[in-house]
Amino acid sequence: MTDSRDQSQETTECSGLIEQLLAIGTALSSTHDLGALLTLILTKSREITCSDAGSVYLVDRTGDEPKLWFKVAQNFSQPAASFQEFAMPMTPKSLAGYVALTGESLNIPDAYDLPEGVPYQLDRSFDRSISYRTRSVLVLPMQNQEREMIGVLQLINRKRDPETVITAENAIDETQPYLDWEKRVLQSLASQAAICIERNQLQESIEHLFEGFVKASVQIIEARDPCTSGHSERVADLTVRLSQEANAVTIGALQPIYFNERQIQEIRYAALLHDFGKVGVPEAILGKQKKLFPMQLEVIRNRFALAQRTLEMECAQAKFKHLVEHPSHKAAPDGKVDCTHCQQFNMLDKTLERAIAQLDHYWTLLVETNEPRVLAEEPLAQLRELAHYTYRDVDGQLKPLISPEEMMQLVILRGTLTPLERDAIQSHVTHTYDFLKQIPWTKQLQNVPAIAYGHHEKLDGSGYPLGLKQPDIPIQSQMMAIADIYDALTAGDRPYKRSLSVPTALKILRQEAVQSKLNYDLVELFEQRQIFAVLGHSVLEEV
Repeated sequence: MTDSRDQSQETTECSGLIEQLLAIGTALSSTHDLGALLTLILTKSREITCSDAGSVYLVDRTGDEPKLWFKVAQNFSQPAASFQEFAMPMTPKSLAGYVALTGESLNIPDAYDLPEGVPYQLDRSFDRSISYRTRSVLVLPMQNQEREMIGVLQLINRKRDPETVITAENAIDETQPYLDWEKRVLQSLASQAAICIERNQLQESIEHLFEGFVKASVQIIEARDPCTSGHSERVADLTVRLSQEANAVTIGALQPIYFNERQIQEIRYAALLHDFGKVGVPEAILGKQKKLFPMQLEVIRNRFALAQRTLEMECAQAKFKHLVEHPSHKAAPDGKVDCTHCQQFNMLDKTLERAIAQLDHYWTLLVETNEPRVLAEEPLAQLRELAHYTYRDVDGQLKPLISPEEMMQLVILRGTLTPLERDAIQSHVTHTYDFLKQIPWTKQLQNVPAIAYGHHEKLDGSGYPLGLKQPDIPIQSQMMAIADIYDALTAGDRPYKRSLSVPTALKILRQEAVQSKLNYDLVELFEQRQIFAVLGHSVLEEV
């Protein structure tokens, strides 16, 4: 009867252990944070073996010499003890280092009484610092399926009673060596843990790789358009902060909005990459600071100079012709020339002066209207006069001083871009979308292309490139639109416009919201929660 009862108890214990191992495997597979994963591995290993303490080390091969990182430590008897992460050389002198180098496990009954000739030893300084006694130790390698060393699991002091507090005085009486079956079970668990750790590290590597790709993409954008350096990062900071504040809203139209951590990361990536399509816009248009390109202005300046030289030459020719046709000259008694036709020469000189003055006036007008200001009616009318001004070229042909193409640029009413150039700039949104669609986004980031695609859409349908209205514009895009406009208004690095103060920029955002171009509730949240503070801006100071 006793044997049957013992066998039944053993069967129950084995069944419970199997259930526990299955639960641990499930938990390991579903944990994606490395710190939480390591803590889970150590906690469950201690529970199975009734260990008082333990630690986890990870192998680091990134430097010239491999290292062991002391990542996680637990101690039931000394819960207040301070454990700090640190790196240690991977040498056989330490227990963990020996196991990491050899791949062999260690099952030590008493770490203070090691066999003769072993290369490893226990560092007792930690025990002394917390008045502790390390006795039984089980050190296991954590290897992946290719037998590559991932880390080391170390368990300390297998207790007789799980509730016992181990001290330097009672450690020998209250602890016992680890059993072989515990070593086998924990070795299997350590291998499974290694695979989970490797998976987690691979995931982190992929995320770091993609983060580097995004940063490199932003650098490419800024290299193409130095005038907007830092714009993508600022828009990302503003949009992320706005989305986080939207999460906290508990009433009103924004109450249903909630973004989890992955969705906020999705918003950040979309914001960082929202202008990547500018790599497909001609550089001259992208960095156009005035209505005319610098080379165009230089050509026109030379044309003005040629027109003036032509006027001067024509005046000289008219004087010479007059002298040839009217050769009646005589010297006065005082030796001065008595020119009976000086009046004619004076008239020619005055005509030349007026013509040159008109040219100077037109040049001043051209330089002023070349600036990216709103063009008033008076200079616009004078530009129409200039459009009809002709000069005689070096080949003797009459040509317009300003070509139709140049005049079309000068009569731009606002900004520096012609309609065709504006279309080229606006095409960057489509270029961005076409580029982002090529990336095999994960399920958690699959909306990045669509969010970036909609950042220039307006709620009333007046935006671009699709002219979408509010129901069809992702709420993340609506947030990014506010951030994008705010930064464009307040940025101090745009040579073609002056930066605006925070109150002025907020006023413009409110006007856009009242006109149903921007989301009114989001603009209100942007102002009330002072989202712009993430850029160091304040309503009390100029940007």
